[in-house]
Amino acid sequence: MKVIIPVAGAGMRLRPHTHTQPKTLVPIAGKPILAHIVDDLISYGFKEFVFVLGYMGEKVEDFIKTHYQNKIEAEFVVQEPREGSAHALWVAKHAYEKEQDILIVLGDTIAPLDYKSLLKNKNSVVGIKKVSNPMLFGIVQVGKKGEVISLIEKPKIPKSNLALVGVYKVKNIPLFLEGIHFLMQKNKKNQNEYYLTDVLMYMVEKGENIQTMTVEHWYDCGKRETLLEANAILLNKSEFKNTVNTYPNTIIIPPVSIGVNCQVNNSIIGPNVAIGEDTILENAIVSNSIIGSYSELSNVVLKDSIVGNDSSLKGESYVLSIGDNAEINL
Repeated sequence: MKVIIPVAGAGMRLRPHTHTQPKTLVPIAGKPILAHIVDDLISYGFKEFVFVLGYMGEKVEDFIKTHYQNKIEAEFVVQEPREGSAHALWVAKHAYEKEQDILIVLGDTIAPLDYKSLLKNKNSVVGIKKVSNPMLFGIVQVGKKGEVISLIEKPKIPKSNLALVGVYKVKNIPLFLEGIHFLMQKNKKNQNEYYLTDVLMYMVEKGENIQTMTVEHWYDCGKRETLLEANAILLNKSEFKNTVNTYPNTIIIPPVSIGVNCQVNNSIIGPNVAIGEDTILENAIVSNSIIGSYSELSNVVLKDSIVGNDSSLKGESYVLSIGDNAEINL
């Protein structure tokens, strides 16, 4: 089965971190968002991938070719102009229109699930999860047998709190493409985009049986707060909990991920910190943060922060002699 991964978005909510790289290459828990997605799919045996590129697409293509050469069969399609997730699938239709079924995984969210169970289901399937604010997502109404009754993108008055997590198995390819063509022909845009949600609703209205599969974890990496939350959750895997401290005069509080060739001295790192490769930290206290590669931090205290690649952040150090009854605010 081919996997289609749309990665064309500009990631406006993650500015300034997406000024110089696409959202899907923003690092989290030691590697880019896209690497978490592709590695998980590879572990289930998927080998054929189609990446729909847009904003800084050449960087995504270069990353895949560099890190996954001989591991997967990758095809790259450029979406221009960028008119939504359904439009992304339309420009890539030549890559899958003769397939029996396809797997679509959006390139900006991490939603690990049991793909073996998904593939055993003979119907189309969408991944879902309960959310606290359904007005921000594509929302699904589900019947008694787990079937999709209706879908709507970012409803003003939600009828459900079950959100689409960005994983779709499409069984009826002709009907799927018919739905996209219908939206585009009638110019049925939602918030100025053609959404997959509306295509799936078209299929349901035509009688397609679309089933649902609940995911246990869903990491929405679209903004700073959720990116840091996802980073903390992913770092709590066993591989990050027993970090060996090989840095001078430094305390490591797991879970922590530190890239290769990093220099860390006189610092306290953790918990929930991911540091890219070739980064230097001197006299730093860092917790619940993501630090990019090739950066340099000295004399700083950081919490709940994201520092991009090739950045420099230097604070001040003090030598103080303070008498009785003093109050100093630095």
